[in-house]
Amino acid sequence: MFEGEHLSRGELIHRLVGLIEGVDVAHPTRVAIDGADAVGKTTLADELSMAFGEAGNEAIRASVDGFHRPRAKRYERGPDSPAGYYLDSFDYDALRSLLLEPLGPGGSRSYRPAAFNLDTDSPLDLEPRTAGHRAVLLFDGVFLLRPELRDVWDVRILVRADSDETLRRAVKRDAVRFGSAAEVERRYRVRYIPGQSLYFEQARPDLAADAVVLNDDPAAPRLRLRS
Repeated sequence: MFEGEHLSRGELIHRLVGLIEGVDVAHPTRVAIDGADAVGKTTLADELSMAFGEAGNEAIRASVDGFHRPRAKRYERGPDSPAGYYLDSFDYDALRSLLLEPLGPGGSRSYRPAAFNLDTDSPLDLEPRTAGHRAVLLFDGVFLLRPELRDVWDVRILVRADSDETLRRAVKRDAVRFGSAAEVERRYRVRYIPGQSLYFEQARPDLAADAVVLNDDPAAPRLRLRS
């Protein structure tokens, strides 16, 4: 069961920081901030990172965008395939071995925050970094609460908004990248939104989440915590 309430943006950040700080683990706290494209998950992760930093705590920011698979693998099922988007986009073995497991129970705390450069479609070989025992990993991305990743998160946050609202944001954000607003809308309607529907049907991230942020109005979000 979830119970929800309307909050200001500042109240939302305060409540989520409290949720994360309430987790008692003997290693860095690994926080998943999951959600569809253009739902606001990256902004939320950045806000949480700033809040932890201002309090003098170590915050590690990373994104699933740094763990893409090569373009040829991502589009094996075709560039418009929703199943390809959900199943083929990311290298979860690399994500686990380079970042999530080193920061987890018994891990070395020596991690790499990314393994792939999406812009150049090429691997990254970053120097390892060392996290403090009390560090917080704030990791945003799509499809993070799928079954093969659920055991490597200590806090699971799902950000949601109506698909028409996320599409409106995507058109504004991605028109230059895709060449036109019409192409953004086409891609979202044929690949990204159906891919998210497939994810929700198969993985049920809403049931796995510790917190759900309803983000249709970012200035007045609604928070549902698992009771």
